[in-house]
Amino acid sequence: MISQHIIDRVVARRGRLHLFDTLDAARTAMVVIDMQKTFCEPGAPAEVPGSRDIVDTINRLAEGLRRAGGTVIWCTHANIGTGTGSDWRNFFDYFVADDVRSRTIESLSPGGSGQDIWPDLKVEDGDIRLFKNRYSALVPGSSQLERVLRSLDIDTLLICGTKTNVCCESTARDAMMMDFKVVMVSDGTAALSDAEHQATLENIIQQFGDVMSTDEILERLNR
Repeated sequence: MISQHIIDRVVARRGRLHLFDTLDAARTAMVVIDMQKTFCEPGAPAEVPGSRDIVDTINRLAEGLRRAGGTVIWCTHANIGTGTGSDWRNFFDYFVADDVRSRTIESLSPGGSGQDIWPDLKVEDGDIRLFKNRYSALVPGSSQLERVLRSLDIDTLLICGTKTNVCCESTARDAMMMDFKVVMVSDGTAALSDAEHQATLENIIQQFGDVMSTDEILERLNR
């Protein structure tokens, strides 16, 4: 999904395409963003149809990371509803049309069905589950993700989920700025279009982290 001219630019700048030859599983967390009914279910108010296509890939990578001794973190989005508003008024008042606002607020309310992780995903007892209330799981006040990562001595994040160009990219950018090593999983993320997906991958690999397929990641975990 990365254009050849971007690959050429990256190699010319740093002498190689990929940042990481190996990945230390013990210090690696797979952060799965927003793979919940609000975004995965057909007809949901914020449906991303492509999210259902990456379920098998996410399951495969999660299982491989667990076997290698890594950590899997499921991070879903929630906002507290306040009548017709919410705790993120700027988003719901200006970015969501009137006819879908109430459905979206209801779907993203803590405890609502929209919070349920998509049932085809395999969540294990040892996995970690967190809520976030902004696009990025690492922007201050959004979630407990940073505290969890620091307490577990994790320094590398594998970013999966949806949307590639919104919550996944926002989290990846903040992670790099906070000195985490970042890998965007190219076949484990989904957007509303291939163009948006590709644009994020090309942004990430140039400035914010690495971009690898599941096969490339598993190969590095097993080295």
